Amino acid sequence: MIVTTHQAKTNLSKLIQRALDGEEIIIARRNQPLVKLTVIEEKKPQRRFGALKHLVLKMGDDFDDELEDFAEYAPKDLPKVAEDPKPYNG
Repeated sequence: MIVTTHQAKTNLSKLIQRALDGEEIIIARRNQPLVKLTVIEEKKPQRRFGALKHLVLKMGDDFDDELEDFAEYAPKDLPKVAEDPKPYNG
């Protein structure tokens, strides 16, 4: 849809709604297209790996230890992390 600048000023809220509904709105002056009314798409921030690496300065030695509060919920037949017979050697 092509509208004049006067029509755009008079009906701006209606034109915005039409653009939100997916219609292409072009504003012209003297039959010369000037601008296009478009919807701004919300951009999600891109993930940056390693961006927070400076936050963890030191982890405690007991970081991987099981929590005593949850011992009753742990499976009984699995070995504990410290008792793993085949540790990973990278």
